[in-house]
Order: sequence, then C-alpha cells, then structure tokens
Amino acid sequence: MKNKSYIGISFIVLIFGIWAVPKIIAKFQKSDLVEIGPVPEFKLANQDNKMISDKDYLGKVYVVEFFFSTCPTICPKMNESMLQLQNEFYGNPNFGIASITIDPAKDTPQVLKEHAILLGVKHYNWHFLTGDKDYIYSLANKGFNLYAGENNKVAGGFEHSGLFALIDKDGKIRCRKDAQGNPILYYDGLEASGVEAIKEDIKKLLEE
Repeated sequence: MKNKSYIGISFIVLIFGIWAVPKIIAKFQKSDLVEIGPVPEFKLANQDNKMISDKDYLGKVYVVEFFFSTCPTICPKMNESMLQLQNEFYGNPNFGIASITIDPAKDTPQVLKEHAILLGVKHYNWHFLTGDKDYIYSLANKGFNLYAGENNKVAGGFEHSGLFALIDKDGKIRCRKDAQGNPILYYDGLEASGVEAIKEDIKKLLEE
C-alpha cells in the first residue's frame, strides 16, 4: 500500500511539473519587443537633491522623458500621460520614471520637488532630474536621440520631444513594431494610443 501511495503521489507531482514548467519558462522568456540598444549612462540630481544614475534603475522597467516645469505647451499633456502610468503601476517597486529637465537653470531640485508635489507624484521611483545644461542636452540629443533645444521664438523658450523612451530591467531601450514591422523606437506621450501602447509594453517587460 505504501508503494502504491508513493507511486500515486509521484505521478501527481510529475503531472504538475509538466504543467507548471512551461508556465515558469514563459514568464522569464523575452517578449516580442525590439531591443534598440543600451540606455545612455547618466547621473543627475533628483528632487531630493540625491544623485540618481541609470544604475539605480537596474532591475526596474522605467520610462524616460525630457521636459521643463514651466513648459506652457506639450508638457502638461506629457504630465497627464505620466500620471496615468504612475496610477497604472502604483506600488510596483519594479517600475519607475525619469523626468529630466531641459531648463536646469530654473529647475533646481527644490523647484522640481514643488513641481512633483503640485502634479501629485506619489511613486517613490519617479525621479525629477536636473544637472548641467550641456550634459543634459548631450544626453537628450546624442544619447537618446530625443530632440531638446533652446528657442526664444517659441512659447516657454525651449523645444523638446513629446516622446517617451521605454527601458527594460537590464538597461536596454525597448519598443514594439508598427504595422509594417518596423521598430517605433519611442512612444508618443501626447496621444492616448501611445500611452495605451506603452502601458501594454511595460506589463510585458515586467514579466520578463
């Protein structure tokens, strides 16, 4: 009787293992998102005047944007989109946001802290980052290839992209493909469709 019981238990364990192993493997497989390349290295001060680098985000899926606190044009919409992401992944320690100012002369850590409070930022991995202007512009234009520049002829005095970069847990820039099978590179932070797309892809990366 003992042998029969042992055989029965072993059979159940075997069947469970056959069922569970593919589930476990699937969870850690790479998704269908394209790998663009490594995120450029950065080190900047956050709203608490603490130095934050790309290394602090390792192990987390995060979104990068370039903005400035007094932006009167596209930033309010970008803020709204980022708040949607915060609300979607609130409380998840493996999610984060890096909002990098392109007007560091005005956007000191204290100003950014007040800005974060005004927006209703609650996620502890959402850092508002500031530093040397030339360093930040190089990071935006050469590192991420997301345009940022000064222009006194436009409202607010600065121009920048409304696109969001998506970074995986290993520090790689990732994205989905368009209908023609081409990588989109970045996500439109100004359109509802872009926000929904990045939400879906954040979930995929969190499962990797």
